[in-house]
Amino acid sequence: MTRSLRELTAATKALAKGELGHQVKVRSKDELGILADSFNQMSTELARSVKLRRQMTADIAHDLRTPLSVILGYSEALNDGKFTGSAEIYSIIHTEAQHLSHLVDDLKTLSLADAGELPLIRQEVSPLNLLKYTAAAYQIQAVKEGIKISVDAAEDLPPIYVDVERMSQVLGNLINNALRYTPQRGEIVLSAKTLDGKMQLQVSDNGSGISPEAIPYIFERSFRGDTARMQRAGEAGLGLAISKSLVEAHGGVISVESELNKGTCFTIVI
Repeated sequence: MTRSLRELTAATKALAKGELGHQVKVRSKDELGILADSFNQMSTELARSVKLRRQMTADIAHDLRTPLSVILGYSEALNDGKFTGSAEIYSIIHTEAQHLSHLVDDLKTLSLADAGELPLIRQEVSPLNLLKYTAAAYQIQAVKEGIKISVDAAEDLPPIYVDVERMSQVLGNLINNALRYTPQRGEIVLSAKTLDGKMQLQVSDNGSGISPEAIPYIFERSFRGDTARMQRAGEAGLGLAISKSLVEAHGGVISVESELNKGTCFTIVI
């Protein structure tokens, strides 16, 4: 008993010094064994969380650097007289500045969610109207890409008590994700139905799907299932993490089911 306690004490001190991931040997199946196993799980999860946070910091630094380089490059060229101002140049600078603004907004949202201080202005809203409003916002983009967006929900569904702006942001993130991986002539369906006294909202597509290996990490910050593809699209990998934080702030749960080359379905239960 004292040997196990000494090992746990030493491991705790090692963890306090920053040796994340430090493990102890589980010598029994009694309470001390359970404690040792719990310590190992905690240590592993701490190491993993720190690694993810460092990766997120590196990814965000990269995503900040790219638009900043564009803005600085054009502004310096304009200032030196190498370029003459034009609508095209101003449009590029404006687009990159918007990218920076969106990234800052995303980071602020995650920060508030982590602190449990994310403000929610709840009101009753019809699920059908919420889905129609969100679908309409992305209809033009979908038409340009040759993708159909449809809504499947009954008019007599009971209202849900949510922050409409935040929930629209969640659905918008999911639609953006679906648009990115759905081919031309594909379809994205927004649906709603009651399930065991709760409301179930779904965004499904018949796109390329998500690999089984990526499913457990899809909601993690800065996770990129297809890194090169997301970088070309200018994504910081925060959309799904933000969606998860916003849904959980409403007391809900978000999950995903997917099959490669057949499609993906995100489900929100509130």
